[in-house]
Amino acid sequence: MQTDIDPRSLIGRKAYDRNGHKIGTVDEVYLDDATGVPEWAAVRTGLFGRDAFVPLAPSDLADDGLHVPYDRALIKDAPDFGVGRHLSPEQELQLYHHYGLELPSPPDPDPGLGDLAGRDG
Repeated sequence: MQTDIDPRSLIGRKAYDRNGHKIGTVDEVYLDDATGVPEWAAVRTGLFGRDAFVPLAPSDLADDGLHVPYDRALIKDAPDFGVGRHLSPEQELQLYHHYGLELPSPPDPDPGLGDLAGRDG
């Protein structure tokens, strides 16, 4: 997915599964703590539905909405952590496992520190 998209522009957009079936509407977008890049979307499913978290990286934003490359059943079975709260590292780990995604690499240490990284003095 494009990383230069304003996350607020996703809210209210329709979301579709890999077969083009509507799964709901994007309720909220969660940014990566380290990079600020949109990483997860909470999609409100059904009339009295709950929020299902979907990964944005493998998803595609089109004119008609957000297309998520997973089946509706898998999306609806995703962990629901409620919206409006920060996702903890443990919750993100659950989501990565649920979707079978590879865990992101930890950020590289500051290359300008050289041999001084990790030393106290």
